[in-house]
Amino acid sequence: MAAVALYFSDIYRSLRSIVIGMGVTINQMFQPVVTLQYPIEKKAMPERVRNRLYMNFDDCIGCELCANACPVDCIDIEVMKAPATENLGVTSTGQKKRIYVTKFDIDIAKCCYCGLCVYPCPTECLKMTDVYEFSEFDRHNLIYNFSTMTPSEIETAKGKIKVFEEEQAAKKAAAAAQAAAAKAAAPVPPSSPDPSSQTPPPPANPDSGNAQPNT
Repeated sequence: MAAVALYFSDIYRSLRSIVIGMGVTINQMFQPVVTLQYPIEKKAMPERVRNRLYMNFDDCIGCELCANACPVDCIDIEVMKAPATENLGVTSTGQKKRIYVTKFDIDIAKCCYCGLCVYPCPTECLKMTDVYEFSEFDRHNLIYNFSTMTPSEIETAKGKIKVFEEEQAAKKAAAAAQAAAAKAAAPVPPSSPDPSSQTPPPPANPDSGNAQPNT
């Protein structure tokens, strides 16, 4: 008897599941259509949506904080410290540039759109945009090159750095030679005698002053 009850119970649950599923389908048939005619019609993106990265190279100071924060290593940066005599200008926030940024590449194919690279940037030159239409047939086209330095400008910068380092090394060598010459020309003060090397006088006889002549 229990087997018969279980049999009809399974039939009931199966029919009930079909009725519920078909009820949802029939209900959707009478709902208004919400399909957008893309790309003629596009859905509005939220205000703080995270899509393709944008980088303002003019405000980059080469601190590499964004590359260190990226969890998937999609940011590739190469920098060179500029000579102290070189003026690289300032950012829009008034911060002086001191580093050549010879390479700033973002492989958007690796990006996970977490936004962790945006927050540590001190000049706010890196931002997440609402641009989501950037598909490519060749994935190499998804590597964005933001550096504006040409190969000739990079070689010129390397030459300036080399000249500056040579000048600094020459100044240090000249200063060291001048200090050594001044030390050699300084008079040598006479050495004071070592008290431990002198022979102390013999002790005086306490009875010599009170000695009486023999009679």
